[in-house]
Formats: sequence, structure tokens, C-alpha cells
Amino acid sequence: MIVRNFLTLAILAMAFLALVSETKAQKLNTQISYNTVKIDGLDIFYREGGDKTKPTILLLHGFPTSSFMFRNLIPQLADKYHLVAPDYPAFGQSSMPKLSEFEYTFENLTNVIDKFTQQLKLSKYSIYVQDYGSAVGFRLAVKHPERIEAIIVQNGNAYQNGLSETAAPLKIYGETGDEKIGEALKGFLKLEITKFQYLHGAKNPNLVSPDTWTLDQSLLDRQGNQEIQLALFKDYITNIRQYDDWHEYFRKNQPPTLVVWGKNDPFFTVDGVKNGFKKDLKNIEVHYLDGGHFALEEYPNEIAVYITNFLKQQKIK
Repeated sequence: MIVRNFLTLAILAMAFLALVSETKAQKLNTQISYNTVKIDGLDIFYREGGDKTKPTILLLHGFPTSSFMFRNLIPQLADKYHLVAPDYPAFGQSSMPKLSEFEYTFENLTNVIDKFTQQLKLSKYSIYVQDYGSAVGFRLAVKHPERIEAIIVQNGNAYQNGLSETAAPLKIYGETGDEKIGEALKGFLKLEITKFQYLHGAKNPNLVSPDTWTLDQSLLDRQGNQEIQLALFKDYITNIRQYDDWHEYFRKNQPPTLVVWGKNDPFFTVDGVKNGFKKDLKNIEVHYLDGGHFALEEYPNEIAVYITNFLKQQKIK
């Protein structure tokens, strides 16, 4: 009887220790690490979470933010995936070389991130693209279609009909270089517009942390950064000129694509989804969220579930 009780207690103790060990491992996997690597002499900062042996999701941020936008999403996915979120040059915690030291074009941002993925030995990955992230991510996909396992699009435009009137000055500025339009676009670098980008169209503005626009604005206000952002505004036209290449990539390669779209986005409209992505892609799943340009701020839980279910359906696990 005593032996039997002892064995029972031993089994219970082992089960308890196994549970504690598993809980610790899960907790470790959901932690975010903050890292920096050298790419062409630049410090490129990135957030990383999850097990490196699991499928990778490369998280590509938009304007005027950084990898900070993924702070709530990474812990929710890190028990299932390996997540990497870099900051582009002049964004977030990465180096901000002067205009005389670095040519600020979307092609160059892509080249830096391409080298970044190679240095981290990311040979296969899904991409999550938002805003500027689509310009970088879709360029990467065109250059290396064999690396892309799936695409997650969250308010990242790729179609002319997806550009709203609010976004029209970017197109005109790139085409004409009109200094008056350039002066007007400087308004996009002011606090009220940075805040507007986060709050416009939000269903529950109280869910959007003020840390978002406060941090973004502090980085935009760095000396020399305004000229850098204007250079990227002027280069935005190159993204529009590449739309046909991106569409050809979609039609030819048919990457599994999940669209999670803030339908109240003042810059990129749902028409670019309905009459763009949905026409070119066959393996596509679309969810419209009652939010704005930065819908991830309001819906990190929902987006995490959509991503998990979609990638599981695609057998990316």
C-alpha cells in the first residue's frame, strides 16, 4: 500500500514538473528579444520572438511607425511561429544615415532588408505587410518568389484603385517634384497628422495607445529626418510604377494570401482589395475590420487568430 502511494505521488510529481517545464518553455517562446545587426555599415534593429526552428513570419512595418507596431502581435504568435520585425533605416531604432550617406528609396530599403534576411539565414518566410511594408515586401517577393510561403496584407496597397484622394499628393509629388506639394506633404510629419493616422476610422479609439503617435513623432522630429521622409515621399511613385510587376507576381506564383483590412483607412481603400487582390489571387482569404490604417492597434487578438488559422490551413506550421 505504501509503495503504491509512493508511486502515485512520484507520478504526480513528475507530471507537475513536466507541466512547469512546459509552461516555462511557452513563456520563454513568447518573450521578445531586441537585437541589432550590421548591414552595409548600418545598425538594423529588430524584434524577435518564437522558436527559430518553426516557420518564420517577417513583419514589415509602415509609415511613420516601426517594429513597435508589432509589439502586441508577436507574443500572441510566438508559441507557434518564429517572428522577426526589423526597423528600416531612419525608422525606429535603426541607424539614420544622412541623405548624403544613403539614398532613401524604396529599392534601397528593400536591399537592406533583403541582406538582413540573408544574414539571419531566413531562407523561407511568410511576410506581413502594412503601408510601406507592402513596398518592401512585394519587392522582396518579386526578387525571391521561392522564399515566400504566404502573404499577410494589412492595409498595404498594391493597386491604383486602392489609392484614395488623401494619398493622391504622394503620386503627384513623385511625378512632378512640385516644391509646393512637397511643402504641403510636410504636414504629414506633424503630430496632429501622426495622431490622425492612428485614430481616424478607429471603432474604439480608447484601445489605441497614445504611445504609438508619441514615439513615432519623437523619431520624426529628429534633426534631418524630415528631409529623409520627403525623399521617400518623392520616391513613392516608384511603388505605383511597380504595381504591374507585383500583379504579375501574384498571378504567376499565386502565393497564399490573407487580407486583414481596416475598412475605414483614409489612405488605402477596400476597392484595392475587392477589385485588386481578389481578382489576381485565387488562394485568398479576406477579413474587413471596423478600423483604420493601423487596425492592428485595435484588433491584435483577432488578427492573431486569423493568421494562425490561415497558416494552419496552408499547412505552414
